[in-house]
Amino acid sequence: MRKMGIEALYVKPRLSITNIGHRKYPYLLRGLVIDRPNHVWASDICYVPMVKGFCYLVVIMDWASRKVLSWRLSNTLDTDFCVDALREAIDQYGYPEIFNTDQGCQFTSEAFTDVLRDNNIAISMDGKGRWQDNVFIERLWKSVKYEDIYLKAYASVSELRAGLSTYFKFYNEQRWHHNFDRKTPDMVYFNLPHRQAAA
Repeated sequence: MRKMGIEALYVKPRLSITNIGHRKYPYLLRGLVIDRPNHVWASDICYVPMVKGFCYLVVIMDWASRKVLSWRLSNTLDTDFCVDALREAIDQYGYPEIFNTDQGCQFTSEAFTDVLRDNNIAISMDGKGRWQDNVFIERLWKSVKYEDIYLKAYASVSELRAGLSTYFKFYNEQRWHHNFDRKTPDMVYFNLPHRQAAA
């Protein structure tokens, strides 16, 4: 594989580096029925390869509808792009009751958790190594990579940003979800009726 330049497609390691000085919060979603918008939001960061180099993508998602509420790109794993995405989601969609993340240092930072506490949002965090606690975002990463990023091999951050803007609009407004009886995330989030299929 090395001689042929073939590389396995998988999440790169060490995206969720903890900071031992940051406070960790308990996981609040165990056994919880999440069936309405703005009950629980979740966030995660993924590694995005490009033709030359890479960057990181953070997404804020509504758990019940799978709607992508906001997203940001960064070429470093700083906290600012995560806080910017969080603030945008709150500005556009209000406040969730609970916000769930992993224990990565971006999400345990004071800058991030202060925004949640200031808005009386309960903070929930996955257990270490418990990727399945945030399974809906893990499924989103697979979709966005296999349906867009790997197919288009973006050459620059500006190309990637434009491409993801188009993809997330498609994902929210047009991509049907089997679990939602062929409704889109927007239809579930805004409680819209089914669209009729073309004759």
